[in-house]
Amino acid sequence: MYWIIFIGTALLSWIVQARLQSKFKKYSQIPLANGMTGKEVAEKMLRDNGITDVRVMSIQGQLTDHYNPVDKTLNLSEPVYGTCSVAAAAVAAHECGHAVQHAQSYAFLTMRSKLVPAVSFASQWMSWVLLAGILLVQSFPQVLLAGIVLFAATTLFSFVTLPVEINASSRAMAWLRNSGMVDYVGADQAKDALKAAASTYVVAAISSLATLCYYVMIFLGARRD
Repeated sequence: MYWIIFIGTALLSWIVQARLQSKFKKYSQIPLANGMTGKEVAEKMLRDNGITDVRVMSIQGQLTDHYNPVDKTLNLSEPVYGTCSVAAAAVAAHECGHAVQHAQSYAFLTMRSKLVPAVSFASQWMSWVLLAGILLVQSFPQVLLAGIVLFAATTLFSFVTLPVEINASSRAMAWLRNSGMVDYVGADQAKDALKAAASTYVVAAISSLATLCYYVMIFLGARRD
């Protein structure tokens, strides 16, 4: 059962990641008519939303873009930061969507931020606790239960992340259209790119839930024995 879940989710994750890479590559080759780079798109969206205390920065890697609410930095990967393309505009606007969420105290973003310390602690220890719990499940099932609680925290985080990411993409698409940043065709292309990115979070959440259910079944089976 475990190997079916593991192989199935791993294969699905690979397919989704490959699709995301393909979409990003495809739309990275389509330039914006206005010639603006990802950095410039991000700065304009921030200004249009009245946000003046967020710095737009360049970081290494590909698809490593993220907004950090702690130091209020919007970190764009090199292929996004200095590139003029539909993909760069979509990614930059999506990350700005998180900055807007932060400025407006979006409930799910606030909840996710509050979960970060607990999830960091759980991620550090859960693998060891789960391993010990499986080995000791017949004599000390409480160890496995503790591991399940830790894993449940990371699963909850995955599901709280879903509305945060979907809402950020919705904000990004609304702004891209209303600002005239993209035309009708460009809007469909940007939406397609953001949907591919969102699917990675959906798969991660489903995978986490499936694995959690597996550990719960082991625990319940030990209790029946």
